[in-house]
Amino acid sequence: MDKNTLFYTEDHEWVQVLDDNTVRIGITDYAVEQLGDIVYVEVPEMDEEYDLEEAFANIESVKSTSEIYAPIAGKVTAVNETLEDEPENVNEDPYELGWICELTSESAVDTSHLISLEQYTEFVED
Repeated sequence: MDKNTLFYTEDHEWVQVLDDNTVRIGITDYAVEQLGDIVYVEVPEMDEEYDLEEAFANIESVKSTSEIYAPIAGKVTAVNETLEDEPENVNEDPYELGWICELTSESAVDTSHLISLEQYTEFVED
């Protein structure tokens, strides 16, 4: 996956716009580094609706537990069920195997509050 085509949040989530109303969400490799070995991923329930920046998932590592926040408001339309039995997929490949869920909004996805890879890289280096 080309990381330049993704959007990012300052909470270390990546956002892939799949179509006008749907995004796929995961955590960045920087977040994975900070967390260490991931031992459990609690994915959201299908059809649950979340507001912008509402916690929708939890990732537990050997170091800590972190909440994952919705980068858009929407309904869960897909979850990565493999993470239940294989949470290490987030460590091994957070952008392909380790995606968490897909959210679909009622209107076109607004990415104006999200940042580019360049902006995200500057953010984590500060």
